[in-house]
Amino acid sequence: MGDPSEPPTHPLGAWEGSAPMDQSFAVIADIHGNLPALEAVLADIAARGITQVIDLGDCVSGPLWPAETCDRLMALGFPTVRGNHDRWVAELPAAQLGLTDRFTRAALTDRQLDWLRGLPPVRNLPGVLAVHGCPGDDNQYLLERVASWRLVPDQPAAIAARLGDAPALVLCGHSHQARLVGLPDGPTVLNPGSVGCPAYQDPGDPPHVSEVGSPHARYAVVSRADGAIAADLIAVAYDHHAAAARALALGRPDWAQALATGYAVPLPGMG
Repeated sequence: MGDPSEPPTHPLGAWEGSAPMDQSFAVIADIHGNLPALEAVLADIAARGITQVIDLGDCVSGPLWPAETCDRLMALGFPTVRGNHDRWVAELPAAQLGLTDRFTRAALTDRQLDWLRGLPPVRNLPGVLAVHGCPGDDNQYLLERVASWRLVPDQPAAIAARLGDAPALVLCGHSHQARLVGLPDGPTVLNPGSVGCPAYQDPGDPPHVSEVGSPHARYAVVSRADGAIAADLIAVAYDHHAAAARALALGRPDWAQALATGYAVPLPGMG
């Protein structure tokens, strides 16, 4: 596929201690190896004239284009936090990996795995805390809880308890649910949604699904001015049929349905 117009490379040094408080920047998360979705988001970011991007992790794990997506992100050099799947793919023994992460591990080179291992679990940028799930736990939801097999917004007190002390803006991913929450007397918390995976099953405890109901690639643009924080939650159309076909060709009809529709295959026992 052809490359659209790209934003410039963003070395971490451009953020550390020097970014002005009054600025707009893009937040991406949960790409999950979906290269065409990532390219569509990058093109949309570039069209808006935005030159700062931060990535909240779960970059490559998926039955799609993990190696190609990893190469793209490594070249871009965005400040990136490590997601739970990034950690599992790079660090867990193969016998402990699930089907998707085993596929991803086999597709990556040692250099790409080393890049995943080197990602930090937290980024502290000027006025911003960036994590994948929660501070101290990349596999815990920050803004949601599970009820009746699905993710639902949690109460402000529960969110605040997971956060502890935090700056004015907290960025998180993991749930794939685009959401902006202002905690009473606390920070604003943003989840930009998922670039590349609009629905999934989690058979854990408790089992549940995450669904957004459309196949769009999602990200957010944050604006900070005079102490006020605003965010646009953006859904970008891309060739999701190609992504679904890729998953189906690789033997993953569950991913194909999620990519094509934004709805997950129901878990056993779901009503």
